[in-house]
Amino acid sequence: MSYSTIKSQRYNEKNIPYIHRDVSWLDFNFRVLQEAMDPTVPLFERIKFLAIYSNNLDEFFRVRVANNRNLFRIGKKTRKKLDFDPKQILKEVVSKVNEQQLVFNDIFENQIIPELRSHQIHLLDRTQLTDIQLEFIDNYFKEHLLPFVQPVLLVDYKVRPFLNNGALYLATLLKEIVDDKSVKAGQEYAIVKIPSDHMPRFIELPAIGQRKDIIMLDDVVRHSIENYLFPGFEIVQSFSIKLTRDAELYIDDEYSGDLVEKIKRSLSKRNVGPASRFVYDRKMPGEMLEYLMKLFDLDSFDLLEEGRYHNNFDFFKFPDFGLNHLKNIDLPPLAYPQLEEVPCIFEAIKEKDHLVHPPYHSYKSVIHFFEEAAKDPHVTHIKVVQYRVAQKSLIMNALMNAVKLGKQVTVFIEVKARFDEETNLQWGEKLNRAGINVHYSFPGLKVHSKIALIRRVENGESTIFTYLSTGNFHEDTVKIYSDLGMFTADERISSEVARLFRFLETVKLPQESFNHLLVGQFNLRSELVKMVRVEIEAAQSGEEARILLKMNSLQDPSMIELLYEANNAGVKIDLIIRGVCSLIPGIEGFSEHINVISIVDRFLEHSRIFVFHNRGDEKVFISSADWMVRNLSYRIETIVPIYHPELKKEIKNLLKIQLKDNVKARWVHPEKNNTYRLGKGDLNIRTQHETYYYYKRKMETEALVEAEGEELNPEE
Repeated sequence: MSYSTIKSQRYNEKNIPYIHRDVSWLDFNFRVLQEAMDPTVPLFERIKFLAIYSNNLDEFFRVRVANNRNLFRIGKKTRKKLDFDPKQILKEVVSKVNEQQLVFNDIFENQIIPELRSHQIHLLDRTQLTDIQLEFIDNYFKEHLLPFVQPVLLVDYKVRPFLNNGALYLATLLKEIVDDKSVKAGQEYAIVKIPSDHMPRFIELPAIGQRKDIIMLDDVVRHSIENYLFPGFEIVQSFSIKLTRDAELYIDDEYSGDLVEKIKRSLSKRNVGPASRFVYDRKMPGEMLEYLMKLFDLDSFDLLEEGRYHNNFDFFKFPDFGLNHLKNIDLPPLAYPQLEEVPCIFEAIKEKDHLVHPPYHSYKSVIHFFEEAAKDPHVTHIKVVQYRVAQKSLIMNALMNAVKLGKQVTVFIEVKARFDEETNLQWGEKLNRAGINVHYSFPGLKVHSKIALIRRVENGESTIFTYLSTGNFHEDTVKIYSDLGMFTADERISSEVARLFRFLETVKLPQESFNHLLVGQFNLRSELVKMVRVEIEAAQSGEEARILLKMNSLQDPSMIELLYEANNAGVKIDLIIRGVCSLIPGIEGFSEHINVISIVDRFLEHSRIFVFHNRGDEKVFISSADWMVRNLSYRIETIVPIYHPELKKEIKNLLKIQLKDNVKARWVHPEKNNTYRLGKGDLNIRTQHETYYYYKRKMETEALVEAEGEELNPEE
């Protein structure tokens, strides 16, 4: 990205440097692709990053690109109200994605394939098969694929097949076989489905010795169609295609009616929405592409070139043949004995606050929190917000057991969690049948807080225990998402969590204000602004002023403008932004004192942490909210203060590790965008490995101190 390009990207009439979120997101996704091209990353992990990149891109087109296309199609009068030109954004997106696809193909063909061969793993096409392998795929096609390929002969646009969202097809040019050479052979186009929704994408072939031969399902179909699908025709050419459809439900701004029913109806339409991307093999001749564009009513904005294969997120399922040395070294989750190995988890939480950090820490303490609450006779109430949850969940099972044991259980379910709507609705119905009080989304407002509350009464004294996190109660994603969660019985926090749950249940505004939690729709944005202003005033007075922010995305224009103001006042600002960063660092007069890095590695950096120097009385927060317009203005979010000195110190240590990363950190900067921030000298600091061993040393030290204390105890 050149400086001249950036100068043209300004926000509104104030001429503030600003990158549109979709353009910045593509830079983030390229950081994912960088992991696939990094030779220090184990082979199967590189293949996995190809899958992650592709999966990200697929969702991006279904949601963000579809949204821009719809904005482009609205009237000019309405478009004038936007702060950007959707046509220009679409052009930039298509241009960037096409460039990245060339890089993707180069990685796959010139790096991954040769490295696979060096380990005796051969990904073959149909021209490379032995006679035995040809016989194998013939039989495989007849026995497993023939019922699913759905061949359709296209005759002069009279037949217009419906392409399923995300499904793979072959577009094929056929030529009639005629015996009389004086008769000109006719040509027709046909569409054939590649049934990757029914069968494995990668098929292991018979091989000799230590060789491991694989063929992709696409090539099995490509080989077989002439023999089994179109008698009387020969195959002239065939090229893979895929259509991505608009997946947005367009309900965020609806304020009336039964929201749950609307979502149920919308879900049934998700896979039949308008086209948002037509993916095709770049080797496809122009004549065939034009035919398909007319057939499916596509324009140039719909087109995206790729290589021979699409749906590359299927690389998640690439066979590993048990070759574990070609994967990441194992980092088994560490126990958190202070909560996992105690007689009563609630007494341990009452004694002090606890911070867990999955996937470095085991998630057992969170599951234990709910399971103990379910069976503890002193627990009367359990409340939790469910944004995303696993299809098989021990936490949800614990809640249903709690009802059976006489507890009052309340679950707030956000049914607008994109691509989890159906799972959340299913859980809502299941929990409701179990006797749990289920509350659903507010129209026009997402509840994104990650909070749980347990009320326990012992000896007539009521105590509220809470768990507040940067991530979801999802027992699958916690294995790969890096998040922070705090257990506390601190009344300053727990009383306000209870206040927030009362609002979610009754939709009645709280009579008391939030003085400790920062809560979306109440005090969240205003308090963030105040804290930045404190740093600005301190810097203007010649005092030390510093802001350190870690989050997934920074996009809110007014907050970016405020950070630019802080920069000009002399506030030192460090940002660790994994994904979208609409702020442009390093521009004189706006952001020359702002440093931005992004870390992409084996775990998804998902935690949000905010630190303000606050004239020496440092404020540290963990948060469910990024600094995006949607989070700060249109969601119920919680930003949680960290009061316990040990936890404050721990969080700051984690940030110090990240700021020193010289292995996986990239610069987010106009002149060196996405270049690795490589360290000088021999000491390599890789955040996620350093974090793991930081916790391992911490756990070993605490165990040693406890053991020595027991030995010195004279009463034992």
